[in-house]
Amino acid sequence: MRLYLIRHAHALAEEENPSRPLSPRGRLDTARIAAWFKANRSLDPAQLWHSPLERSRETAAILAHGLDFDGVILETSGLLPEDNPDEIAERLETFPPSANLALVGHEPHLSALATLLVRGKRKPAAFELKKGAVLTLEPSGDVHKRTGRSRWHASWHVSPELLPPPA
Repeated sequence: MRLYLIRHAHALAEEENPSRPLSPRGRLDTARIAAWFKANRSLDPAQLWHSPLERSRETAAILAHGLDFDGVILETSGLLPEDNPDEIAERLETFPPSANLALVGHEPHLSALATLLVRGKRKPAAFELKKGAVLTLEPSGDVHKRTGRSRWHASWHVSPELLPPPA
């Protein structure tokens, strides 16, 4: 199983639009990253979960479209910025190990979740996900002594500014 932690792309400020949809830059960055992943086939989830916030839902939709994704897209609780990452970590323990999963969410939740999965505790954060970034984790085969949950390791991390400029 691979777990793709994806931070929503750049969104409008709350003063511009209280629901904070993606900005034009955010939509463009997400389309670029989806095209890059489609070309190299390294983002291949069976399910795509996103938070209920508009910017996360839009990021998930643009990714799904750009990847020609035909799997399950699911609005999921436990992915809001201040949610406890233990909720998602528990759900991962029951997710089919043969399937890959993408989570589209927010900071600081995604960094806390990644840190929890890798280190067995949420703080201090071991990762920082910029807007539009994807961090991929894989189970190591071990368990954390403290939590008894699976221990994960980071495989790769990419963000829109690391991609080649658009042609």
